[in-house]
Amino acid sequence: MSKTLLTELFWWIVTACVTLVILFPIISAGQYRFLWSNVFLIVAFLTLTRYIFLLPQTFLSKIEWLKGAMILFAPILIFLLVQEINRFQTYLDESEWNNVVSGGAALTSKGLSKYIYTEMLFFGVAGVIACLAFPIRMLISIWRVRNLGRE
Repeated sequence: MSKTLLTELFWWIVTACVTLVILFPIISAGQYRFLWSNVFLIVAFLTLTRYIFLLPQTFLSKIEWLKGAMILFAPILIFLLVQEINRFQTYLDESEWNNVVSGGAALTSKGLSKYIYTEMLFFGVAGVIACLAFPIRMLISIWRVRNLGRE
């Protein structure tokens, strides 16, 4: 396996571990209604941020057509991220906190409910911001490869 693929695999393992650590307090409280939405928000933020700052070390660095496809995919991803944040916020507005996690007794504490709200909102908004910056980074990378011959 090449060094680039091993690095990519390493970062996906790190992303999975960070996601698990962030969601562990919520998962241990009971069955979390927004688990997959939350996983999507966290993974999107971490992956896009990694590609923004560490692009030369990724497999994307030399594949121009894939960078172009990612630029076109970014608005769809922004829409999906905003939709998940909106779905969470709408659910909280229409329901009670105790229904977010099936083991509702754990959410009577303000700490866990505040953690869930803050964590979901942070990764949602941070993911949207990263997704807005991502196409700009891809354009810069395409320009550098075409005009300067380097990443």
